[in-house]
Amino acid sequence: MIIVIKPHTSRAQIDEVIAEVQKLGYDPRPIFGTELTVIAAIGDETTHHRLESLNAMPQVEKVMAVQKRFKLVSRESHPGNSIIDVDGVKIGGGNFVLMAGPCSVESEEQLLSTAHAVKAAGATILRGGAFKPRTSPYEFQGLGSEGLRLLSLAKKETGLKIITEVLSERHVEEVCTHADILQIGARNAQNFQLLIECAKSGKPILLKRGLSQKIDEWLLGAEYILAHGNANVMFCERGIRTFETYTRNTLDLAAVAAVKKESHLPVIVDPSQGCGRADLVRAMCKGAVAMGADGLLIEVHPHPAEALSDGQQQVDFADFASLVKELQPFLQAVRQTV
Repeated sequence: MIIVIKPHTSRAQIDEVIAEVQKLGYDPRPIFGTELTVIAAIGDETTHHRLESLNAMPQVEKVMAVQKRFKLVSRESHPGNSIIDVDGVKIGGGNFVLMAGPCSVESEEQLLSTAHAVKAAGATILRGGAFKPRTSPYEFQGLGSEGLRLLSLAKKETGLKIITEVLSERHVEEVCTHADILQIGARNAQNFQLLIECAKSGKPILLKRGLSQKIDEWLLGAEYILAHGNANVMFCERGIRTFETYTRNTLDLAAVAAVKKESHLPVIVDPSQGCGRADLVRAMCKGAVAMGADGLLIEVHPHPAEALSDGQQQVDFADFASLVKELQPFLQAVRQTV
């Protein structure tokens, strides 16, 4: 069951509802969103009192049963579009966001030049990998803590918010001191203990789709985060593994429409990972906007041919700037604003 709290309700009044849920024999899981607060009541209705009586409390908007397995993520619990507020940068509900930067943080010069370039073109969030999950143990693994320091330096110099990947539970606290958004990569999409640990941080989380993950499994991954008290979640479609070899992955734009239908949470598209080819990124970006995505996560490098990781899918500064200009009519058509 889901208890929806009326807007502008005080924390003390919310605590009254939580106490009542406990009294009725359920485990209350409050989710404090930017615009909406809900309480998931976990328990077996065949052995506990039913919760409809909570409708009598003045601070309760409604009590509802949710049929989906992903209860908190579904539109049944929240029909409107959620807006994620990243320290003043709003994502979702008509607010389109550009996240851009290198696949890997390689040096101070590389990162700062990229940060200035993507900001000038319209990005508000800087991406960059400090800890890199690589298929081969002999490939560049990222700068680690030094990469995080450089990301903080770029934020201080440009004002851009920071998104970077968390690889393990032991890194969560350290990454949180530098990042505004925690990215859960495709290889960790069903690492549930990592999802729970990131949820506890309270930071906004971008959850990438797993390499071969079905849509309902992806939605349930986000449910883990919401069920542990963090409603600031974004999905990220980044391509899935199919039989096709022309592209690195197959960017599933149908998943954008499906998730937008099923869930109230924002959906971001990563066209760089999605196809693995810089020459297709521009077209994939336009398709993502047309499908209703709430933002793009694009890999940008000053000299892609010299990149230490995934240079073949990164665009340079000039290409990124022209790409952003070409997106404007598509954004206007779907009534999105950067």
